Amino acid sequence: MFSHVADEFGRLDVLVNNAGVTRDIDFFELPADEWDAIMQVNARGSFLCMRQAARYMRDSGGGLIINISSIADKGWPGASNIAYAASKGAVVTMTRIAAAQLAPFNITVNAVCPGVTRTPLVAQLLRSRAITLGTSEEKVTAALHATIPLGRANDPSDVADAIEFLASDQARNITGQSLNVDGGIIWD
Repeated sequence: MFSHVADEFGRLDVLVNNAGVTRDIDFFELPADEWDAIMQVNARGSFLCMRQAARYMRDSGGGLIINISSIADKGWPGASNIAYAASKGAVVTMTRIAAAQLAPFNITVNAVCPGVTRTPLVAQLLRSRAITLGTSEEKVTAALHATIPLGRANDPSDVADAIEFLASDQARNITGQSLNVDGGIIWD
């Protein structure tokens, strides 16, 4: 993937590291192999992509990496499961360490931490919770929106706008940060 980009464009300037898997599962029911699968994609996959992109960026004078995490990494109690929260916490920690280690190469590294975002994955989680609770998806969605200070979930464009900002010249001196895009659920 990275060599294709380098061959096609001659360099790599931006990586948006956007991978994530999860499922809605209770703490006591989460099997170890599912923990491993979630960590493989969300944490290990993010690291491997970040490392490979940074090699190209280092050799061409710099670049920027934007890792997509989640407010689950900051202890949001509505997280789908503990493995997902831990894997996204690893993404934020890796973001901070990579920002320090890659700064000498003019590579900035930041994370965007979305809250509830209207995606097929979230729709699936809401269906699962509705079934578990024996209620409608509409009621589960309304209850979730009631926990968001702005009263609404993100549109995917809300997250994209934050990514676009971090990829712009206006953010050229921002590194090692995790930006929440969540309607006010988590403040840090």
